[in-house]
Amino acid sequence: MKEEKKKFLNAILIPASLIIIFWVIKLIEFGFNLSLTTLGNYPLDIKGIKGIILMPFIHGSWDHLIANTAPFLILSTALFYFYRSISFRVFLGIWVLSGIWVWFGGRPSWHIGASGIIYGLSSFLFVSGMIRKDSRLAALALIVIFLYGSLIWGVFPDFFPKEKNVSWEGHLGGAVSGLILALYYRKLGPQPKQYSWELEDDTIESQENEYWKSTDTT
Repeated sequence: MKEEKKKFLNAILIPASLIIIFWVIKLIEFGFNLSLTTLGNYPLDIKGIKGIILMPFIHGSWDHLIANTAPFLILSTALFYFYRSISFRVFLGIWVLSGIWVWFGGRPSWHIGASGIIYGLSSFLFVSGMIRKDSRLAALALIVIFLYGSLIWGVFPDFFPKEKNVSWEGHLGGAVSGLILALYYRKLGPQPKQYSWELEDDTIESQENEYWKSTDTT
């Protein structure tokens, strides 16, 4: 029990720290009547290239920040908990790849917010959970699709006909990044548990193969 508690605390450390930074930045904007939108991602312009990294820290409104807080915390904690050995590489990969996607393919406007990372985490956890032969990760994939399955509509621009400020490019970039990383790391990270009866079956099969090899007279 203590080991699981320690594992959970380690998993939530980075996500919670980033959430605190998101909120502190928004409080600074509010307290000093500032707008840090220009720290975001502006496609195909050198002034916006810093946004590849800084874009997730900036949110356009309190509603925007509140909407991103819970899914970011839940999904990133799940990544760091279940995929410990590759979690940082996957998290950083989603962060950077989704930002690069927006910089190369986004509309000429300032793109801000952590939604791209949320889409990337959802995509990675779902796809990775489905392609690995691990019941725990498959269950996690189903939970993700149950909780955040409606996110899929956010990658289609026609879904937001009146919301011109929604960066569907960031959503799509995140989703594609998560998919790519799930496939790339499919053989790394958590592996399905092998139970005692499976080990016994493997041993018996190996012994039988050795026997037939030793008696082969052809």
